[in-house]
Amino acid sequence: MRERLELVDAARLVVKVGSSSLTASDGTLDEEALDALVDALAEKRRTGTEIVLVTSGAVAAGLGPLRLVGRSRIVADSQAAASVGMGLLIARYTAAFGRHELPVGQILLTSEDTVRRGRYRNAARTFERLLAHGAVPIVNENDALVTAELRFGDNDRLAALVAQLVRADALLLFTDVDALYDGPPSRPGTKPISVVDSIDELEGVEVSGRGSAFGTGGMVTKLQSADMATSSGIPVVLTSTSNVRAALAGEDVGTWFRPTRKRASRLQVWLEHAAQGRGRLVLDAGAVRAIVRGTASLLPAGIVGVEGDFGPGEPVELVDEEGTVVARGIVAFDSSELPDMLGRSTRELRERLGDRFEREVVHRDDLALVAPVGREQGS
Repeated sequence: MRERLELVDAARLVVKVGSSSLTASDGTLDEEALDALVDALAEKRRTGTEIVLVTSGAVAAGLGPLRLVGRSRIVADSQAAASVGMGLLIARYTAAFGRHELPVGQILLTSEDTVRRGRYRNAARTFERLLAHGAVPIVNENDALVTAELRFGDNDRLAALVAQLVRADALLLFTDVDALYDGPPSRPGTKPISVVDSIDELEGVEVSGRGSAFGTGGMVTKLQSADMATSSGIPVVLTSTSNVRAALAGEDVGTWFRPTRKRASRLQVWLEHAAQGRGRLVLDAGAVRAIVRGTASLLPAGIVGVEGDFGPGEPVELVDEEGTVVARGIVAFDSSELPDMLGRSTRELRERLGDRFEREVVHRDDLALVAPVGREQGS
């Protein structure tokens, strides 16, 4: 497939590898598998392609040294295993990439690092400097400290957010199955799906189940990750780690997820996929239509309610009168100022309150739809 050849000359790729691909059956780190992965990535790096690696395996790698059998239901045990395992994992990656004279930089993230715009920008700068200095950023969720309410949910979702953050040319998801199938791979008669134009077309495909005994994901989270990436203009390859070299060479392996939208700005991507609204603006039907059609900024005349406590420059959710979120945006006014502005034209506000009120509440350039019309947003 010609479009896969884009990977041959890609400037920047995000690669995600799952726990099942890096750990043995007893939960210890499979150093041979890790070395094989690194050798393939280093070979691609020598062609000039920048690589960002999102890796699972920290918790699994820490189970053996702590003599834990399988994932514990006690959160503190998993955090302790992650603390031990992260050191083992990054040390092994450092040695493996070091054989190819490639330095690595560890980046541990929590969702708090992406929902706050300041931290999001700081993370972007860190990635850019590491890549500029020839390093391979190695990314994992900060499992040693993260609490349930701050989790990404799985490194598949984290990988999609990182791909958007670094403006990757493609996202490659490597796992223990060679492709997405039209049913459970173990069921006789099921077939691999070579190309997916839209996640919507998979509605009838039976996809369920968790990942390996030492992982937290599964095919569901990988499809959610693919949805997030492709809706930001980033193609996705899903295949097994045994196909790493073939996938990086643009060969027809695994499943190729085509982008469903054009590239969005970092701000729009952050608003759609990562930002946490500090409040809500309730819109009338006319304002909702204008926002969804992408034709207008949000003016005071279209707002019927204000919820929450926020200041200018903070993200807010734009909802219809039923409470359904249709967009997120950067608000230009304090929540205390808006109630006196509701339903009024900008001209009327200028005459009544002054020149600075003759402007948009949320400018079109500072706004992103949460999901395309007619399709639910992937989590």
